[in-house]
Amino acid sequence: MKFPRFLSCILLAVLVVATGCSGSDEDSATVARDLETTALTVGTIPVVDTAPLEIAVRRGLFKAEGLEVKLRTVAGGAEALPLLKSGQLHISVGAYVPFLTMVATKQADLKIVAEGSQSAPGTHLIVAPADSDIRTPADLKGKKIAVNTKYSVASMLVRVAAKAYGVTLDEERNFVETNFPDMQKALETGKVHAAQVVEPFGTLIAQSTGARVIWDTSQAATNEFPISGYAAMADWVKKNPKTVAAFQRALSKGQALAADRATLIATIPTFTQISPDLANNLAIVRFPTSVSATRLQRVADAMREYDLLKTDLDVEKLLVGK
Repeated sequence: MKFPRFLSCILLAVLVVATGCSGSDEDSATVARDLETTALTVGTIPVVDTAPLEIAVRRGLFKAEGLEVKLRTVAGGAEALPLLKSGQLHISVGAYVPFLTMVATKQADLKIVAEGSQSAPGTHLIVAPADSDIRTPADLKGKKIAVNTKYSVASMLVRVAAKAYGVTLDEERNFVETNFPDMQKALETGKVHAAQVVEPFGTLIAQSTGARVIWDTSQAATNEFPISGYAAMADWVKKNPKTVAAFQRALSKGQALAADRATLIATIPTFTQISPDLANNLAIVRFPTSVSATRLQRVADAMREYDLLKTDLDVEKLLVGK
């Protein structure tokens, strides 16, 4: 790379971060000529965790890297997998637990392209009705707990909390799959005794029913626990290293911008069903700006401990460049 061009790239990056502008079309076209492919379809979910992705698109951060990113809504990693395999998606967001399960069971050869979110205080809670005798995770013994999906990060977070109090929970006997919007009714009718909720449902249920938090899972063994990330098929990553690097740079800038609460709160209502007033009261997840094998290994190790993986998994091998 010639020196003058190197300077122009640095100047462009500074302008993007400082002003949120994407630079001129000529600059973007120059950058794009170095990429294997410029048009990307990225799987996304309209939740707080993907706000940095939305910011990166809206601020022109991908365009500054020579990328034209089209977002496609998916329900999660399970729906994204066949789309990734068929090439309808190039990269997709999803929870780490299903991604790692797919790799371990040889359903897919995936690479973790970028980290998406980590838990933070107030974002992943175990709640119980206000008049319940459940006060701590020790009281979950023999109880029914609502989770959006069994054998997932949700049930695992509850099991980790219970184990710290000497209680062993069983995926089939203790957990009841319940969509997040239905958890309030499940608690009110007694269908379940407690629920593992995420934002905005934790705030909504507390405001509507006075439900009590019996445990904030972002502490102790699951403090700032990795929740979601962005994955792609390994063969596509191998064929498109410069494109992947460009995506990583742009998303990292979006993650950094999302650290500003005002920017984040202004963005959330534009792509979710969360109102501005509710967004202003939410607990917010963490948005890592880099990929850490040590951080992500925590997920695989916890999955192994709680039988969500049948064998050990070295997450470092799933990272780009490994």
